[in-house]
Amino acid sequence: MSDPLALLRKAPGIVRLHGHRAARGVLPENTLMAFQQVFDTGVQVVELDVLTTADGIPVITHNPALMAASTRDPNGLWLSQDGPRVIDLTYEELRRYDVGGLRAGTDYANRYPDQAFLTGQTIPKLSDLCALVNEPQYRHIWLNLEVKSDPTKPDNTPALGEYTATIIDTLTHYNLKTRVIFQSFNWNVLEQAKRLSPSLPRSYLSYDPKPNAPMDANTFEGSPWMAGASLAEHGGSLAHVVAAQGGAVWSPYFADITAEKVATAQSLGLIVNAWTPNTAHDIQATIDAGVDGIITDYPGRAQRLLLSQGLTWRDDIRPFAEAP
Repeated sequence: MSDPLALLRKAPGIVRLHGHRAARGVLPENTLMAFQQVFDTGVQVVELDVLTTADGIPVITHNPALMAASTRDPNGLWLSQDGPRVIDLTYEELRRYDVGGLRAGTDYANRYPDQAFLTGQTIPKLSDLCALVNEPQYRHIWLNLEVKSDPTKPDNTPALGEYTATIIDTLTHYNLKTRVIFQSFNWNVLEQAKRLSPSLPRSYLSYDPKPNAPMDANTFEGSPWMAGASLAEHGGSLAHVVAAQGGAVWSPYFADITAEKVATAQSLGLIVNAWTPNTAHDIQATIDAGVDGIITDYPGRAQRLLLSQGLTWRDDIRPFAEAP
C-alpha cells in the first residue's frame, strides 16, 4: 500500500522544507503574494495560521488581535496598539487593514530586518489560498495548516467544534484534505478534527517548559493544551503520547529535539517536523538530528544549506553535480 504522506517524510538525501508563514524572514507573513512566491521557489509545503472572523470566515493570520508592529489602518496609519481582535471584525472590515510591512523601530521589525516592505497586502481568506493551490501549476503543494487556539483564552475563537468544522468544510469544498496537515498547539482542536474527519492527518505541536520562555509551554503533566493526554503514562515521551493520540506528525520546537527523540518518533511511524530553526547553525542541527521536515522563516537559506551538502528538499530537485 502506498504511503499518502510519503512526500512529507524524509528519504535518502532528502529533508523536506516548510515555509513558515510563507517565508516570514523575507516576505510579509501569511500573505497570498508571499505564498505564491514561495511556491515558485520550489518549496512544496507552506505553514499557515488560521483564525475566523466575526462572520465565520476562516482567514490566514497568526495573532488573535491585529499587531501594531505590522498593521496599518484603512487610512494608512500604523495601529497605536494591538487590536482589534480578528473575531470582532467581519471579513469586509478586516480586509481594509494593510499587513504588507513592519513598522521601523519595533522589536518585531528588528527580528526580521530583511523582510520586504510592501503596501496593499491584506489578510487573505483561507479559501483564497485553497483556490491558488488548486491551480494546475500548484497541485503538488501541501498546506501545513495551524489552527490558532488557546484553551486559556477561549473567547478569542468560536466554540471548538464549530471552529474546526468551518475550517474542515473549506478544505472539503476545495478537495484539499489529501494535501493538508491539520495542526495545533491546542490538542483539543485535534480531538475535534479526529471526530469530524478521522482520515485528516493531524500534527501535534509542542513547546516544552523552559526558563524565561518567550511563549507559554503546552507540554507538561496536567496541561490544558493536551486534551487530557498524560506524559507520565508514556514515560515522559512526547513521541509516545502523540502516537497514542493517533497523530501522524509530531512538530516540536527545534531546540527541544534530540536525535534520540526523533528516532523514537519515527520508529512509531510519526513524521517529525521541527519548527523555526532559522540560523544556519540551527537548521544544520535539525538536519543532523534526522528530522523529516524543517519549518523555517528562511526556506531559501535552508535550500542553499542542503544543496551545499549534496542534499535536497524534494524528490524532483537534485543537487548540482560537480564538473569533472
